[in-house]
Amino acid sequence: MRLTTNNERFLKDRRRKLRAASTDAERLLWQRIRGRQLDKLKFFRQFSVGPYILDFYCPEKKIAIELDGSQHASEQGMAYDQERTVYLNTKDIKVMRFWNNEVLTNMEGVIERILEAVEPNSF
Repeated sequence: MRLTTNNERFLKDRRRKLRAASTDAERLLWQRIRGRQLDKLKFFRQFSVGPYILDFYCPEKKIAIELDGSQHASEQGMAYDQERTVYLNTKDIKVMRFWNNEVLTNMEGVIERILEAVEPNSF
């Protein structure tokens, strides 16, 4: 079954490099959501949609999860994130953002927010 026209081949090497260079926060969250552990939902790591590579993506619920480090707090980083979110929203993809530190210090809170977002009529 083909998911969509996403995960473009031309981004395959970049996705592979990003997976290999995962942050601690990405590795920890992946351990909690991989293999349908979270509400039996399938998540993909480093999944591309159009020109963007998402940290995590659940096609069934059309939810992208982005983990942000300090570079996202800059004016340029915030502008890029906004542009990206607008693009993904045009594809009916909801974007959830968490700071790396939040994942590292409050994993249960992060998981709870993700579960709230995947419930029917939650957004």
